[in-house]
Amino acid sequence: MPQDVTFDLPFDTPVSDHLEYARARHLRWIWDMGLVRSQAGFEEYRSWDLPQAAARTYPHASAADMVVLMNWFSLAFLFDDQFDASRPDRADRILDVARELIVTPLRPAGSRPRVVCPITVAWAQVWDHLSDGMSLTWRTRFAASWGRFLVAHCEEVDLAARGIAGTLDLDEYTEFRRRTVGIHHSIDAGERSRGFEVPAQVQAHPLMERMRDLAADTIGFMNDIHSFERERRRGDGHNLIAVLHRDRALPWEAAAEEAYRMTNARLTEYLDLESQVPQMCDELTLNEDERHRVQQGVEAIQHWINGNYEWALVSGRYTAAKEGPAVKGSVDDLLAV
Repeated sequence: MPQDVTFDLPFDTPVSDHLEYARARHLRWIWDMGLVRSQAGFEEYRSWDLPQAAARTYPHASAADMVVLMNWFSLAFLFDDQFDASRPDRADRILDVARELIVTPLRPAGSRPRVVCPITVAWAQVWDHLSDGMSLTWRTRFAASWGRFLVAHCEEVDLAARGIAGTLDLDEYTEFRRRTVGIHHSIDAGERSRGFEVPAQVQAHPLMERMRDLAADTIGFMNDIHSFERERRRGDGHNLIAVLHRDRALPWEAAAEEAYRMTNARLTEYLDLESQVPQMCDELTLNEDERHRVQQGVEAIQHWINGNYEWALVSGRYTAAKEGPAVKGSVDDLLAV
């Protein structure tokens, strides 16, 4: 399945004017924090162009906030790439670091991490900035979404360690992918990027809950399609196409076509629900300010669906997999002190 598979997305989302300003400062921060530890690791990371992804998914952030968001954006990707290392003690270390990442938002501001490595130290710093000015309600919601994402990754590591990572059926994988894609807390960060908060009663409404889940499915499935070549060559079965091939006994081409159909079906359902947002606002008797914040929340979802897609089409994280040997894991070890 080539990376240049295209989807017809009905969103016209902007790109931040602060991309180049923030990119330069972010890349300096990555090096200074030890999140890359070699020139090869730095070049690998730079080829992913995560700053572009942040600039597309958080286009309205200020210049200073864009740097913070880029810094945060990098951590999940860099942590994820530590999972493929083959040392026998790796799974335990990953779990220790993941627990530290989960509890950081629950500790008093300024707390030093108890499990020390480049990623935990960087996350403690980033969280102090990312949470600044946001309510306890938002911080609690973000922490819960972030925690579910990291727990899912721990489960993925455990499945791989026990040799059963490739046994999930389609329904199990779909629910699991919804958590590992990490979109819920990423949408939450969209509120931080513009300094607003979606009303709590809207976040708890079944319509908004389903919209967020569908956005996660759409983005996760699109990512699976674009990263399939990379993951197949690495022997990674955590991919929708691979699951369809195995669970439905479909040839690879038919599995890819079905994955494409499923992705478009999720997007169509999302768009249908998005059109019902005004009725939801009427049902909840929201005032003008609340309705405006709901609209900003919907835009945050749109920015993620379209921005992530546009980035994935050109990111070296996926194009690099088409040539040369399959590479497992990151060039640099970021879990050691």
